[in-house]
Amino acid sequence: MSYFTDVATLARKDLLLELRARDTVPAMLLFVVAALVVFHFALPEASASLAAYGLLWVALIFTAILGLVRAFAAERDQGLLDALVLAPCDRSAIWLAKALAMLAFLVLAELVALPAFAIFFSGIDGMTIAGVALADLGICVVGTLLAAMAAASRARELLLPLLFLPLAVPIVVGGVGASVVENGGRYLGLLAVYDAIFAIICWASFEYVVTE
Repeated sequence: MSYFTDVATLARKDLLLELRARDTVPAMLLFVVAALVVFHFALPEASASLAAYGLLWVALIFTAILGLVRAFAAERDQGLLDALVLAPCDRSAIWLAKALAMLAFLVLAELVALPAFAIFFSGIDGMTIAGVALADLGICVVGTLLAAMAAASRARELLLPLLFLPLAVPIVVGGVGASVVENGGRYLGLLAVYDAIFAIICWASFEYVVTE
C-alpha cells in the first residue's frame, strides 16, 4: 500500500502544479486544435478517411510530445531532479506517477481534440476511442521514461522527439488500423501487447535510467 500511496502523492503533486501554473494542458489544447484546423483546410475534400485519421494520429502524437517535454520541467527548473530521485520511495513510483499525470493531461487534450476532429472531418466511433485509450497508455509509459532520459540534456526538446518517434510508430499503425480497418480488433490487440511489453520494460528500467 505504501507504494501506491507514494504514487498517488507524487501524481497529485504534478496535477496541483499544473493547476497552478497552467502551462502544459493549455499549450497541448492549442496545438492539437490548431493542427486539426490546418489539416481541415489543407486536406482536399475528396481525400479518404484514411488520410484524415492518419492526420489525427499525427496531431495526437505531437501533442503528447509537447506534454512530455514538460514532464520533468518543474523539477529541472528548480534543480530538484536529484532530490526527487533521492526521495524515500521506490523510484519506479516516480515513473508511474509521472505517467499517470501525463495520462490525465493527454485525456484532457483529447476531450477537445476528438470532438473537433468529428466536426472538421468525420464522426468518431467506438473503435477509434478504444484505440486512443490504448495508445494513450503506451504513449505515457514509454514517453515518461524517455522524458526522464532527456531531462538532463541541454537539447532535451530535440532529443526527446528523436527517441520517442521511432517507438511511436506501432502506436500510429495500431491507432490508424483500429480506426479505418473493418476488422480493427487485431490492431487493438497490437496496442494492448505494446502497452504490456513496454510497461514492464519501463517499470523495470526506470531506476537505472534515473540513477545514471
